[in-house]
Amino acid sequence: MKQYIYHESGELHVTGEAIYVDDIPVHDQLLIGKVVYSPYAHAKIKSFDLSEAKKVAGVHAVLSYKDIPGHNQMGPVVKDEPCLAENEVNYVGQAVFLIAADTIEQCYEAEKKIKVEYEPLEAILDIETAIAKNSLLGPPRNITRGDVEAGLKNSKNVIKGELRTGAQEHWYLETQVCLCIPGEGNEMKVYSSTQHPSETQTIIAEVLGIKRNEVTVEVRRLGGGFGGKETQANHTACWTALLAWATKRPVKIRLFRDDDMIMTGKRHRFLIRYEAGFDDDGTIQAVRFELNSDGGSATDLSFAILERAMLHTDNAYYIPNFSVTGMVWKTNLPSNTAMRGFGGPQGMAAIETVVDRIARYLKKDPADIRFKNFYGIEERNITHYEEKVENNRLHLIYNQILESSEYKRRRKEIAEFNSQNEFFKKGIALTPVKFGISFTTTFLNQAGALVNVYTDGTVLVNHGGIDMGQGLNTKIQQIAAAEFGISPDKVKVNATDTSKVPNTSATAASTGTDLNGMAVKNAIDIIKTRMSEEISKLFTEKNPDKPTKASSVVFENDEIYDSESPDRRISFVEATRVMNLRQVSLSSTGFYRTPTIGWDKSKGKGKPFFYYSFGMAVSEVILDILTGAHKILRTDIIQDVGDSVNPGIDLGQIEGGFVQGLGWVTTEEIKWDEKGNLLTHSPDTYKIPVVSDIPKDFRVKMLENVPNLVGTIRKSKAIGEPPFMLALSVWLAIKDAIASFANNEIEPDFSLPATNEVILLAVEKLKKKMTTPKILVKE
Repeated sequence: MKQYIYHESGELHVTGEAIYVDDIPVHDQLLIGKVVYSPYAHAKIKSFDLSEAKKVAGVHAVLSYKDIPGHNQMGPVVKDEPCLAENEVNYVGQAVFLIAADTIEQCYEAEKKIKVEYEPLEAILDIETAIAKNSLLGPPRNITRGDVEAGLKNSKNVIKGELRTGAQEHWYLETQVCLCIPGEGNEMKVYSSTQHPSETQTIIAEVLGIKRNEVTVEVRRLGGGFGGKETQANHTACWTALLAWATKRPVKIRLFRDDDMIMTGKRHRFLIRYEAGFDDDGTIQAVRFELNSDGGSATDLSFAILERAMLHTDNAYYIPNFSVTGMVWKTNLPSNTAMRGFGGPQGMAAIETVVDRIARYLKKDPADIRFKNFYGIEERNITHYEEKVENNRLHLIYNQILESSEYKRRRKEIAEFNSQNEFFKKGIALTPVKFGISFTTTFLNQAGALVNVYTDGTVLVNHGGIDMGQGLNTKIQQIAAAEFGISPDKVKVNATDTSKVPNTSATAASTGTDLNGMAVKNAIDIIKTRMSEEISKLFTEKNPDKPTKASSVVFENDEIYDSESPDRRISFVEATRVMNLRQVSLSSTGFYRTPTIGWDKSKGKGKPFFYYSFGMAVSEVILDILTGAHKILRTDIIQDVGDSVNPGIDLGQIEGGFVQGLGWVTTEEIKWDEKGNLLTHSPDTYKIPVVSDIPKDFRVKMLENVPNLVGTIRKSKAIGEPPFMLALSVWLAIKDAIASFANNEIEPDFSLPATNEVILLAVEKLKKKMTTPKILVKE
C-alpha cells in the first residue's frame, strides 16, 4: 500500500498534455467573456449607459445586474455579496458589467464604450480605521477557559504587545477560469476551476433562477487552489454562466493575472493584541488574545477562518487560564477568503510570538520554554475549547529533532559567530505545530463516491474531491487498488462531476483523502460484500463437501481466494465476468461522515477536530544587517503523517507547504494605496519564493512507526496544511538574528512578513534603544 508511485497526472503535466479548463476544445461558437470592474474602493453608481458598447462589432452581450434572471447574490454563507454591483461598489475590482464577444480585443473595445458615472464615497482600507468606525461584519466571538484576570494578577511576570500579520496572495498557476456550455432547455454544463463543485452548482442555479439538477459542474483538475478557489471560483463561474445564458452560446472567462489579483480576496490580515502572565521558570499561567481580522467587503468564510484562528492560538501549549476574543472587520477591499491553514497560521503566529518574548524576557532558550509548556500525555492535555489532545506526538518529535538538527550545539556556535561578526548575524529557532483536522463547520465532514467495476477487471472511481496538484486522485487510486487487492494501473479516477456524486463538501481543511478515501472504501466494501457472497457460492458449488464462507473470501494480488482453502481461487478479471453472468451488481455509491466530532460555536466548547497533526521545524538563517537580506542556511523538519498512503506525494506536500509558508513570513507583502488600489498585482511587484529562497540545506523526515489509530483511511494523516506553519521557524530565526545585534538584551520590534524593510527598521529601532549606540566600522 505504501508506495512511491508517481502522481497520476505527472507525465501529462511535464509533457503539457494535461487538460485544464482553458485547454478544453470547443467549437467555433465559443465566445470570450470579460468582467468590467469598479475603479473605486467605495462609490455610488449614479448612472450607466451600455448602448454604445453593445454596438461594437463581434459583441454578443453586455450585461448589468438588471440582466440577472435569478438572485443577484453569490455569498456562500451570508448573502452579502452581489454577483454584479447594483447601486454601490465596495472595492476596487468589484464586478459591475459583463461582456461576451468573439475575441478578447472586441471585449476591450466594448469596455471603452461603457459610460458610468460614479460618486466616490469614503473608504475604509485598514483594520485600525474599521475599529475606529465600529465597522464589524458580525458579532465578536470568544472562547475562555479558567480565570484569566486572576491568572494574570497572580503571575510574577506579565508581558503585553501587538502583532500584525500580513495578507497573502494564493498565486495559483492557473488563474480563475470557467467554461459554460448551454444545453437543451435550461441545462448548463460548467467546467470550472473550483475546489467546491457542489457550491458552484448551487450558486449558478440561484443566479440563473433555475433548479440545481439543470446545472452540472465537472472538474478534471486545478492548476493550484490553496483555498482561493474554495468560494471565489464561484464568481467567475457565475459570470460565465450569465453570459452563456444570455447568448445561448459557449462562453469562457479566464482572468488575466493582474485582474485576478486585483479582483480576488487574500489571506486575512490580522491585528493581534495579547497579554500573558508567566512564572520565572517560563511556565505560562494565563494568556489573553484579541484577534482583529480584515474581512474585506463581504463575509465569505471569514468567521470560520476566525474560529480556526481562535482554536489554534494555543498551538502546542497547555495554558490553564486562556481567553481569546475574535472580531471580523469590514473594509473596502475584496472579500478575504480561505487560504492554506485557514486562520491557523495567524493564531499560531500569535502564541509563538508570546512564547518567544517570554524566553527573551527570562533570558532562556525559546526551545526550552516551548518544551516546558507543551501539552502533556496523561495530564495538562485539555485545550481551551475542551478537546482532549490524544496521541500526542509533540514530545517524541521534539526529542528526535533536537538530536537530528544538533540544535544545542548549533545554538552555541551561532552565539560565538555573532560575537565575532558585526555586519552578519545568525539566528536559529525551533517551532512546533499542532493542527486540528476536520472542518469546524461540522456538517461539512462528509463525502460521497461512486465506484464502477467493469468486466475486464478495470475500476472507475468517482468521488467528490478535487485534485489541485496535491495528489488526491493518486491517493484515491492507490486506496481503491489496495481495497480491491488489485494493481493501481487497473484503477482510473474520473473527473469530479456533480451529476455523479452530489452534495459534496469543498476539498479543503486538509480533509480530501480522509473524507473521500473513506467514501470510496465504503463503496468498495459494498461491492466486495456482494462479490464475496457470490464467490463463496461459486466455490461451494465446486466443492459442496466443504463450503466456503463469505467471510473467508480474500481479495489480494489481483486474485480472489478462500483463506481457509487457498487452492480455491479465481482471478479478479474472471470474477468480474462471472459476477455479470450471475447478475451481481458491480457498481455502488459510497458515503462517509466523520464520527465523534461536534462542538458548540456559541459556547466555544466541544470536539471540533477528529485528530491532530503534529510537526516541528528547526531553521537557521544568516542576516545582513546593512541590507536586511537573509539566507536560510538549514531547515530540519519532522512531520507526523501517520501511515503515509504515498510518501513521495506527502514529502512534496511538506516541502511545498513549508515554502509557501516561507513566502508568507518573509517576501510576500501586499500593499494598497490610499485609494484602495492594489499595488502588488503582478509577479514583478509581488514576490513569491524562488529557488534561491529555499533552505540551502533542507532536511525533511516523516515520523516513523506512528500509525493514526483513530480510524482514518489506512491509518494515514492529513498533510496539506500543517507544514505551512512550520515556516514560523524561519520568521523567528530572523528575529533571533536581529536580537543578537543588541546582544539579546532588547526585544526587537517585529511583524509578519519579515521583509528586508521590516528587518532594517527593526535594526534601526534597536540602535536607538541601545544605551551606547554601536559605531559600524567595516573591517
